[in-house]
Amino acid sequence: MSSLDADKLKVFAARGNPALTQKICDYLEIPAGRGRSELFPDGELMVRIEEDVRGRDCYIVQPTCNPVNTNLMELFIWIDTLRRASANRVTAVIPYFGYARQDRKDEGRTPITAKLVANLIERSGADRVVSVDLHAAQVQGFFDIPVDHLSASPVLIKWVKSLKLQNRVFVSPDVGNVKRAQVYANILGGDLCIIDKRRRSGSETKAVHIIGDVKDKNVIMIDDMITTAGTMTEAVRILKENGALDVYLAATHGVLAGPAIERLSKCAFTKLAITDTIPLGDRADAIKDRVVMLSTAELLGEAIHRIHHNESVSALFRKDSGGARD
Repeated sequence: MSSLDADKLKVFAARGNPALTQKICDYLEIPAGRGRSELFPDGELMVRIEEDVRGRDCYIVQPTCNPVNTNLMELFIWIDTLRRASANRVTAVIPYFGYARQDRKDEGRTPITAKLVANLIERSGADRVVSVDLHAAQVQGFFDIPVDHLSASPVLIKWVKSLKLQNRVFVSPDVGNVKRAQVYANILGGDLCIIDKRRRSGSETKAVHIIGDVKDKNVIMIDDMITTAGTMTEAVRILKENGALDVYLAATHGVLAGPAIERLSKCAFTKLAITDTIPLGDRADAIKDRVVMLSTAELLGEAIHRIHHNESVSALFRKDSGGARD
């Protein structure tokens, strides 16, 4: 990137995932924007930008993962700070978009929080949003500003190819994930199977039976996120009972909340690949020998580069991922 472009393009890190932000800047060959968040003794947050951003194209990277509300508030303050510092354009880069599951009213007297969050991001002053694998794709429609909905499929496809598995089958852990599994099966080659499950509660599911044959086959299961790991671990159990060989799990977002790590530590999967949209820290130490971390820095960095230069972002996915999202 030329020195002139680097001067016009600024990428800042909030506290949600500074390591990912630095990798994005390394890919773009620019220094990370100079700024910091300060916490006052009473818990209030102050953002200070320590360089001139007037007329610049600015990006603030902040996943809204746990602590969700703290990270959201910091994102709002960063956007407002950049706007008041006369940035030409402010783009919120939200690798993991929290509250995306609350995208509709499925019973009376409940909120549509995904829409509320979209409104707040807009009102804080964002001109554009970039996110990866929204849990509900319709969240894009809650915004009245452009949303670049990226797919992590290029990252996950590269990992699956590296496994060089023979006799493989792609398994959808539930009926709602069939389309995703079908995409990977079509691109990489392999049979498709579906697990029929029943949800007992918000954190517990029960796999009932398998549609398809997994006996003596290597299984690959890919989902958009692993939250409490109930779906995945129950799926692994029934796969093993039906004669599957190695079981490889992959997910874009490693939320890993509540009993997730305990469940996974007792689960007979071979490897789990998750991306760095959410920082892992030491949360997965109990299964660290079976966890593979994949980076979305190149994906996000290239998207930022294309947005900055007014180039197509969806073209990123047309070559081999099958996951184009406009």
